[in-house]
Amino acid sequence: MNEQIVLLDFGSQYTQVIARRVREASVYSTILRYDTPAAEIAKLNPKGIILSGGPSSVYAKDAPLPDKAIFGLGVPVLGICYGVQVLAHFLGGKVEKGQHREYGKAALSVRDGSCELFKKLPKSLQVWNSHGDKLTKMPTGFRTVATTDNSEYAAIEDRKRRLFGIQFHPEVVHTPRGKDILANFIHGICGCGKSWTMRSYLDEAVDAIRKQVGKEKVILGLSGGVDSSVAAALLHRAIGDQLTCIFVNNGLLRAREAEVVQEVFGRNFKIKLQYEDATELFLRKLKGVTDPEKKRKIIGKAFIDVFQAATKKAGKAKFLAQGTLYPDVIESVPIGGNPAAMIKSHHNVGGLPKDMKFALVEPLKCLFKDEVRQLGLELGLPKEIVLRQPFPGPGLAVRCLGDITEDKLRILRRADAIVVEEMKAADLYYKTWQTFAVLLPVRSVGVQGDERTYDWTIAIRAVESQDGMTADWVRVPYDLLEKISLRITNEVRGLNRVVLDLTSKPPGTIEWE
Repeated sequence: MNEQIVLLDFGSQYTQVIARRVREASVYSTILRYDTPAAEIAKLNPKGIILSGGPSSVYAKDAPLPDKAIFGLGVPVLGICYGVQVLAHFLGGKVEKGQHREYGKAALSVRDGSCELFKKLPKSLQVWNSHGDKLTKMPTGFRTVATTDNSEYAAIEDRKRRLFGIQFHPEVVHTPRGKDILANFIHGICGCGKSWTMRSYLDEAVDAIRKQVGKEKVILGLSGGVDSSVAAALLHRAIGDQLTCIFVNNGLLRAREAEVVQEVFGRNFKIKLQYEDATELFLRKLKGVTDPEKKRKIIGKAFIDVFQAATKKAGKAKFLAQGTLYPDVIESVPIGGNPAAMIKSHHNVGGLPKDMKFALVEPLKCLFKDEVRQLGLELGLPKEIVLRQPFPGPGLAVRCLGDITEDKLRILRRADAIVVEEMKAADLYYKTWQTFAVLLPVRSVGVQGDERTYDWTIAIRAVESQDGMTADWVRVPYDLLEKISLRITNEVRGLNRVVLDLTSKPPGTIEWE
């Protein structure tokens, strides 16, 4: 990466949002733990440093504090919320508990428009605050450039040393011009260009994979989901037939999933694909099991067994590839102030046995989810795979409540396919986080073709979300719901009732099990 901004994480819930905003400005961002030594940061040759917000008080005994030497590295520093309080703590200012906590929207008055942070921005801006402490004395050498009703030091600068602090959060959508403020820091103050693109990342990633792998063989567990699919396409671009993808059909896939994966990767991309049909094994092990957690454990154990046997059939390989993403690698600082950026033990293939001695290749571990989708399109993957909605690891087992049978899976697959088809036809599928059908263990009386029926019930679930942590149900138009319901009850044998799930998360979850 030629140019980058280093982001020190002090435990803010918005740390990853800041990192994404930097990348949206076409500059690479790296999240590091708050106490990373300045010498290590210097080795990265950053163009600037951003200090994140955080839940702690800078004057508390166990407050997370950075290496003071970062202020002597000669690169611009921007402190956000808790970050500006860190500036004050180290550079002669003072932070105290505010008499009035400042949460939510506020009007920011720019007092000095010559400050680079507010270049080409209006004198009055809506911003978003989330803090109880406040700056009561400016650090030595700083001056006020913007205020709010509750803070006379809402934005400060030491122009000579290129140090800046803002008490509000520019990274959130509630600060409408926040992206412009960050862009002014990144491009105007730090002097970054716009070199971070998916095309540039693709070229760098291909070179990095070739350097790491050499002439060795690589195995990838391909699920058909976005992450593993993009990882497969990227690895194939880099090393061709040195890659073998193993695709396990556990019998719990969506309609035509196995066929689509084999067609796209095997026939179209000419990727070496090893198809393992383990449907009978999984359904046999799941017979009569109704407890959701038991289902997950059975599926996870069976997958490991099947995958382990498949790797032996694939031949000797040194590397195992995984679609690990940046959020999988980075953990934010807990409120207790423990270090951030801890490496997780993360395995997309379900936690492989220790005796499977592979070195890991994780070509997506620097990317966020939206960047992975962009990379997939750059690699030529079809929209249907790159933009597909999240799908649970245990597959339809978590959407088929109660015991699992082949007939119930048939019903669920067809009903789910109808929901997806109609949402796509209405141009709503790619605008929602997840849209799917759930088969309920509920039978009720119905009338179909002048005959009494006693059949199963389908629930329609459609939610909107940014990251899956919280979600709200989608207000699907009534005429579309009517069309979906009519198609399901007319076309799917074994169903006679369709209901709609209106539950948000919380209190519910996105999936039912």
